[in-house]
Amino acid sequence: MNNQDRQDSVQKIRKRIEIHVGIAIAALVVAMGVGAAGFVYWGAYNVSALQQHTEPVFTILNLALDRSIRQRAEEIEPPSLTPDMAEQGRLIYQRKCVQCHGAPGVGRDDVGKGMTPVPPNLAHTAKTKDAAEIFWPIKHGIKMTGMPSWQFKFTDDQIWDIVAFITQMPEMSPADYRTMGGGEEREPTRDVTTASAPAPARAAAVPDPERGKLALYGYACIACHRIPGTVGPHADVGPPLEGIGGRRYIAGVLPNTFDNMVQWLRHPTEVDPLTAMPDLDVTQQDAMDMASYLETLE
Repeated sequence: MNNQDRQDSVQKIRKRIEIHVGIAIAALVVAMGVGAAGFVYWGAYNVSALQQHTEPVFTILNLALDRSIRQRAEEIEPPSLTPDMAEQGRLIYQRKCVQCHGAPGVGRDDVGKGMTPVPPNLAHTAKTKDAAEIFWPIKHGIKMTGMPSWQFKFTDDQIWDIVAFITQMPEMSPADYRTMGGGEEREPTRDVTTASAPAPARAAAVPDPERGKLALYGYACIACHRIPGTVGPHADVGPPLEGIGGRRYIAGVLPNTFDNMVQWLRHPTEVDPLTAMPDLDVTQQDAMDMASYLETLE
């Protein structure tokens, strides 16, 4: 056998090996896909809250969470955090955060205990995260954790108040926490009257349909309505909102105008006392943004 014949023979053998390897890889990919589909479709995955993620899955998810927050927090410039801000933050924290995260000497309530993954101890968080990395998840929330976005409830100033308090927690004893502010339960002095977007970002009174779409999700409207462009449980408790911009009436009682939609979003039970639509404490600005988005759904 001459050299050319040997080379041709080697080439044929190599091609056969490549074909067999390719077929084996394709079969493996198909098998994995079928296995994964079956794992999900036939309910093999246990969704019990007590069945924790495996260590590799938890590590990967936690790494993704940390890197995601860190990258987005790089663009945030924290203000100077003062004791007065921390006191305001304490008052908000006691009303909205203790239930899930606890506090020095104060345990989580039943909701916080039952969440998966368990909400972190924020005293530890303040040891490992800077102020911007604490601010971002409070404002934007975190998918698949139960951590909500607070940007439609609190202004940026209020969120910084919470951050100021959290940054003090690592050095705070249970006795310190109990005696902060003289142990008084007061209302925070900062009032939530406008959207939390910073003033330079947009004029305060100009409706923003893109932010309105986000607000419809932030106020959990998706829990009852199908809303184009958003993903949710599709419970159909309320009517689908597709085409609402072209409807003549709102809830069958109000002419479908921008101002009437704002009124409906803010005070539905005043418009119709028998409606199942709850009052969601929607701010004027958020209602205007939401109404401007709903106008686009024709």
